[in-house]
Amino acid sequence: MALQATATRPEAWGWHLLGLINPVVVIAGNLLGGPFVTAGVIYMLGIGPMLDVVLGKSALLQRPSRDSGRPFEVMLFAHALLQLLAVGTLLLLAAGGASVWIVVFAAVSTGINSGASGLIVAHELGHRRKKSFSWWISQLNLISVLYLHFTTEHNRTHHKHVATTADPATARYGESVWWFVARTVPGQFLDAWRLHAARGHSPITSPVARGAACEVLLVVSIAAFLGPIPALAFLIQAASAVFLLEYINYLRHYGLQRDVGSRQTAAHSWQSENRWSRWTLLELTRHPAHHLEAGKPFWKLQPYENAPELPSGYYGCFWVALIPPLWRRLIHPRMPSTNTLVVHKETV
Repeated sequence: MALQATATRPEAWGWHLLGLINPVVVIAGNLLGGPFVTAGVIYMLGIGPMLDVVLGKSALLQRPSRDSGRPFEVMLFAHALLQLLAVGTLLLLAAGGASVWIVVFAAVSTGINSGASGLIVAHELGHRRKKSFSWWISQLNLISVLYLHFTTEHNRTHHKHVATTADPATARYGESVWWFVARTVPGQFLDAWRLHAARGHSPITSPVARGAACEVLLVVSIAAFLGPIPALAFLIQAASAVFLLEYINYLRHYGLQRDVGSRQTAAHSWQSENRWSRWTLLELTRHPAHHLEAGKPFWKLQPYENAPELPSGYYGCFWVALIPPLWRRLIHPRMPSTNTLVVHKETV
């Protein structure tokens, strides 16, 4: 249920500006070149987890709604613009004769930003009215990481079937992040394909097929106009972004299960009130609220007191989640006792 304790005023919106540091650091690193291209990785995956711990958690309070969400809307479009600039500076670096290893590090760094900034904005704006300006911005961000089918699968399957075996984007109890990513990436693509096929689309008219064709054309165009190294850098960037997105998907519902057709509650999504993850990832860690109130913009989401709590924020959990035995030891004691358990075969 929603919280009973209340605050007298909304949280200052300026804290969410901290999320813009991610793309700025990556853009600066790409422009400076050399060892500076690693700045994004160091900042987001080195310093970020420490800040998740040091800054601690927000108090569980119900805050009043804001009269205007304009500052947050501006932030979303700033993230979208900086995402494109980050990818653009990566391509310029790769086309400018930098060494292969510098290009690879820059691509990974840019891809992590694409996952932590670009795809989070694409997720938020992908819930807006289809073919609105905001929705098109979400698609622009998605094509920059070759993941155009995401909106279809996320909105139509994930939100409906989350925490059931019918959802390819829900991690099973005992499933490692590595197995989950290998399963969910093709699983989500095929699910989006089936959704459109069920609506009468042929392989030629399917939006998923058209999206995939646009993605192939984009990569071929980069290779033709800038060369094979920039095209390879773009692919590494996209793969890094998708991995980070699916790592976040892994955390958000790990091991939480309900019967198909049963009511979804706050107990079917993990929540975290760690300030650094909340502020820089646009309240994505208030995931139970997002699922129960998907029509609300991120700045109106409130924590739920009966939602399962992650041990840290998304940054703080990153390195532990990459080591399955450590992750299971950390997360399994936190599993809700009422959970409908579906054990993954790795655990069996």
